[in-house]
Amino acid sequence: MINTKDILETIKMIEEEHLDIRTITMGISLRDLAADDINVLADKVYDKVTRRAEKLVATGEQIERELGIPIINKRISVTPIAMVGATSSANSYVPLAKALDRAAETTGVNFVGGFSALVQKGFAKGDEILINSIPEAMAETNLVCSSVNVASTKAGVNLDAIGLMGRIIKQTAELTKDNDSMGCSKLVVFANAVDDNPFMAGAFHGIGEPETVINVGVSGPGVVQSAIRRAGDCSIGEVADVIKKTAFKITRMGQLVGALASQRLGVPFGIVDLSLAPTPAIGDSVARILEEVGLEVCGGCGTTAILAMLNDAVKKGGVMASSSVGGLSGAFIPVSEDEGMIAAAQAGALTLEKLEAMTAVCSVGIDMVAVPGDTTAEVISGLIADEIAIGVVNTKTTAVRVIPAIGKKVGDMVEFGGLLGAAPIMPIKTGSPAKFINRGGRIPAPIQSLKN
Repeated sequence: MINTKDILETIKMIEEEHLDIRTITMGISLRDLAADDINVLADKVYDKVTRRAEKLVATGEQIERELGIPIINKRISVTPIAMVGATSSANSYVPLAKALDRAAETTGVNFVGGFSALVQKGFAKGDEILINSIPEAMAETNLVCSSVNVASTKAGVNLDAIGLMGRIIKQTAELTKDNDSMGCSKLVVFANAVDDNPFMAGAFHGIGEPETVINVGVSGPGVVQSAIRRAGDCSIGEVADVIKKTAFKITRMGQLVGALASQRLGVPFGIVDLSLAPTPAIGDSVARILEEVGLEVCGGCGTTAILAMLNDAVKKGGVMASSSVGGLSGAFIPVSEDEGMIAAAQAGALTLEKLEAMTAVCSVGIDMVAVPGDTTAEVISGLIADEIAIGVVNTKTTAVRVIPAIGKKVGDMVEFGGLLGAAPIMPIKTGSPAKFINRGGRIPAPIQSLKN
């Protein structure tokens, strides 16, 4: 039974500690759409997405008003467009990206994800066309997000795809250089991508998902930081327990919102992703949680250990609160979207190498990191390969969202605004891995993939 104390605590979390539902994301299957003419197919995509998501934003806003819980984003994810585009004879899928962008504007959502390809084991029809369409698609749309899964623990690592993505990221940066290469902020490269991720830029509607589904992403770094501060001088085990209890409360709220949205929209409720997703706002930072536990500054020695504890405790608490936990679930460490990460990077305490170590124990990977604009495509591919290897060997999702900001050098800043924040240009090792990347082929799956 909910008592007065619980209600007052929740009000405080919302008003003072930045607790929110980060996103309600409607997944929509486009697998029933086909046309040889790309423009006809684009019209079909627009029609289906707008029809299915017609009431998404209004329903989210109604739930916000009734419960008093902020729902920051309403989003859409769709079947990987490489699969949809493959039914046509087109050599570019930019018209499909533009159709998704128009659908996002019509429905009023913040983003639509799924301009995606899954190439962990190789390229099927449509995959290379989609990937080569990414730079123009990201430059000519505002609300469309793109992702490419280049590896999995079961399949191994597609080095050909990694080499291609290094070049695609550079092209995207060049085409959006007048806007701090912002196109790259909407593009992520995955290992072990999940089918039910509600967060952007990596959301797509997996092929095993229902026709339409509602997935919810919750957040609350400020709530966790405040709970640890109130706990005071206690053992690390007690800190973990505080985090678990807090994650439980946050996830219960997400479960309630997801169930209501599902009921009112008449579509199945998928999952609650209980990730701690930061924002650039003061008091809403994963880095500040790590410092609250006992670091002088995020990025120093001890950072990875505390992050591992945080990620584990968030998952344990959330799993107890919902039978439908999924997505990525844990702690995100995007540099530009986290006030504490930005400060640590500017101070030189948080380096790219330390971030890579942290990704072995967090939920995603090297996320929203800006590097000098003259960084070569091969170096970017090498960075992707390193991060993807961590995911493949550890049977976890990892990702790279890197922005080679054209015309910028170490020490400069790029400004994206909103939830995407701002990022200092971080130094990156420039020794060329070109010979390795150009070998191509596929790195075999690790021995731990043989589980059957």
